[in-house]
Amino acid sequence: MIQRNRKLNMAMVATILSLAWPTMLEQAMQTAVQYIDTAMVGSLGTYATAAVGATSTVSWLIGSSTAALGIGFLSYIAQSHGAGDREKASRASAQAVLITLVVGLVFTAVCLSISEFVPVWMQVDPEIQILTGQYFFILYAPMLPRTASTIFGMVLRAAGDTKTPMKIGVGVNLINVVLNFLLIYPTRTLWGITVPGAGMGVIGAALASAIAFTFGGIAITVVLWRHPDISPRGKTIKPDPEILAPCMKVALPNMLQRFGTSLGYVFFASMVNSIGEVATAAHTIANTVESAFYIPGYGMQTAAATLVGNAYGAKDSKRMKDISSMFLPIEVILMVISGGALFLLAPALMGIFSDSPDVIELGSTVLRMVALSEPFYGVSIIVEGMMQGVGKTKAPFVFNIIGMWGVRIVGTYICTQLLGMGLVAAWGCMIGHNLLLFALFSATYLRGSWNPLEASSGRRR
Repeated sequence: MIQRNRKLNMAMVATILSLAWPTMLEQAMQTAVQYIDTAMVGSLGTYATAAVGATSTVSWLIGSSTAALGIGFLSYIAQSHGAGDREKASRASAQAVLITLVVGLVFTAVCLSISEFVPVWMQVDPEIQILTGQYFFILYAPMLPRTASTIFGMVLRAAGDTKTPMKIGVGVNLINVVLNFLLIYPTRTLWGITVPGAGMGVIGAALASAIAFTFGGIAITVVLWRHPDISPRGKTIKPDPEILAPCMKVALPNMLQRFGTSLGYVFFASMVNSIGEVATAAHTIANTVESAFYIPGYGMQTAAATLVGNAYGAKDSKRMKDISSMFLPIEVILMVISGGALFLLAPALMGIFSDSPDVIELGSTVLRMVALSEPFYGVSIIVEGMMQGVGKTKAPFVFNIIGMWGVRIVGTYICTQLLGMGLVAAWGCMIGHNLLLFALFSATYLRGSWNPLEASSGRRR
């Protein structure tokens, strides 16, 4: 019996990792390109880094809103797929096409119309406000294909296909790097070879990203259209309340959560930007460095949402419990390793993107602080992923809003705007936010209230 359970556990671990690793690799490639983008632009000077990084939190706000819609479809399709209902899964895929068209076009209009105002709202240095606005405009001109990449990627992952979004993501990133190389720098000689270049600087970086995003959106649309299980081909894209209602029930709280927390990031970054150029550069680079070390967490979150959603669709309570008990220890181990590596490598990684001793020292300090909290944050990520898989997104919305606005924003305002403290204090408030999430999500997991099947059986007893 023990031997049989051990084999089942090993099989489950293999399933978890087989779903998680393509997402991890995809995110690793995206982060690697972000590293390369930051390093390439950083070579132009601190002003260029600030122009590119100053609107990053607004980018999170936009990207997280489209990702939230994807979560609604991920939950619905994962459950339909687990229940073996291919018809519902395909209908949901067609509705995802409708939402992508509507949201992509609306967001395009909004992003382009606010591009000149974003740098002002973010308190960007007046000398680079025009350049920052141009960068933002170009980056979000292809908002429709960017929306398709996000939502259709979620649809494919819900059906257990994490490899295709990974492959397309790799292609997007390679195109971005090559075009960066050609568009950012002027024609120059490297190792005795004349390398052509457009010499467009920050604008070249924006164009490279825009072209790469357009390729990604087109490619993933073609793949979804040809998919054997969840293709929307032949299904209506007229609004279908039977599908949209449950998807939006999951998506809207998640969208409000992401909108609220991302808006918090905007306020947080705005307060950091007001501290000074060194703090802004250190914060921007540290955020870029830190993102690589959350890859294990978010890769596992996608796998957790998919597998738990499949099990819930099949009404298999035991499998849901088994999956959850396997995910958490794997996640904690991965995040301990990740946090330890970040702590040790912080100065070296900061040095890749800046040659300013002040920026490197300040960025290294805050990175080492946040490295200690990573295992705790990893628990929150996994429990939230499991709740997304079963369609429970209201509690995560409440938890994240309380943490962001009640701890991070209020704390940072008091520390930086009233007490005149610096970036270290601001990141201390961010860590306090993460620890609160750990406490709230851990309590939810231990009570079993995240699992609808367990909660319903408890009521029957």
